[in-house]
Amino acid sequence: MAEQIQGIRGMGDVLPGDTQIWQSVEAVLQQTMQAYVYQEIRIPIVERTELFERSIGEVTDIVEKEMYSFADRNGESISLRPEATAGIVRAGISHGLLHNQKQKLWCAGPMFRYEKPQKGRYRQFHQFDVEALGYEGPDIDAELIMMSARIWSELKLDAVELQLNSLGTLQSRKKYRDVLTEYFSSHEDVLDADSRQRLHRNPMRILDSKNPEMEPVIQRAPKINEYLDSASANHFEVLQQLLSDAGIAFTVNPRLVRGLDYYTRTVFEWVTDRLGSQGAICSGGRYDGLVEQLGGKSTPAIGWAIGMERLVELHKLSGRTDAGNERHVYIVAVGDEASRTGFRIAETLRSEHPNLCVEMNSGGGGFKSQFKRADRSGAALALILGEEELKSELIGLKALREEGIQKQVALADLNTAIVDFLQSSTNTN
Repeated sequence: MAEQIQGIRGMGDVLPGDTQIWQSVEAVLQQTMQAYVYQEIRIPIVERTELFERSIGEVTDIVEKEMYSFADRNGESISLRPEATAGIVRAGISHGLLHNQKQKLWCAGPMFRYEKPQKGRYRQFHQFDVEALGYEGPDIDAELIMMSARIWSELKLDAVELQLNSLGTLQSRKKYRDVLTEYFSSHEDVLDADSRQRLHRNPMRILDSKNPEMEPVIQRAPKINEYLDSASANHFEVLQQLLSDAGIAFTVNPRLVRGLDYYTRTVFEWVTDRLGSQGAICSGGRYDGLVEQLGGKSTPAIGWAIGMERLVELHKLSGRTDAGNERHVYIVAVGDEASRTGFRIAETLRSEHPNLCVEMNSGGGGFKSQFKRADRSGAALALILGEEELKSELIGLKALREEGIQKQVALADLNTAIVDFLQSSTNTN
């Protein structure tokens, strides 16, 4: 027997039982995009390494330690995308989508970072990404946050909390970084190795340290809101008012700095305490300088990304993971003639009821074995055909999940019975 080939560490499989949950969550996300009139864009998984060096920042952990970068056959350095924003901006510039235009876009798919695998953090992970390009005011910041809040509402998730901060402009941020560098330099003896490395390169990332021994010195560090320029401070105040008017609760977290260099002004995270240490399920913010940084004209922009693995896990923990089995029927057909009739019925039902899931028994077997398969399939209703039913031109209907339908109807009346079944399942939900 040949040696079994193992999967790559940190790059997991999504098995059939979970893909149904993924699909139901993705359907809510896509329906929300339609409601807010955002359009889908699809970008490559591979980009030039330079794109991420210029956008994310050469001294970030992502670029220095986590990217999957390699030389292609022409010797050019290319990378698997670690996030989607840079690629969307590159596509917008390349195709003239930002020339005297505003864009509201979304994108979904796998991202790649070479990190230590743990629950909620993988080397291949999936994101749902939303970007609004060309919009300057706090109203679009509020819209994106309201949109994410609507997603939690549609999924009936309540264990989430919104944290907000403002990083100001690049100029005010630079001033704050200088103050932070001076502060942490005076406490260098208590900094851990990672923080010492960040001290003169990216001191704001020290605020994001998860080392509990550094908590006291971080708590006493200067707050960024004390160094905001007036325009950024006003932008942040209006955003908070808009969210309050919409009934969206939030906490201002001055230590929220985000890990990517391109962020300016508004940054935010939706966090939960139900996923352990990997509690951020949606993160985003403004990146008003990124389009110009990548070769386009100065364009304000904001976006967010949802970590799909974390969102799906949170959805599963909520216990509300129904994947539509209430519209699933299984045809039990015993005997050759019954099977032939069953296949014709299945195709007719699929044509007349596009939202109905119709599973035809395959592999033969008697009534007992087929009912076991029907039960394992998760179907809500069994349609039953045997020799006696065929002789009488009848078909049986039997509820599989709860007390309910158990009767026979004429084959000619099956469509009416299915309509009644679908209406009943819709009213139940």
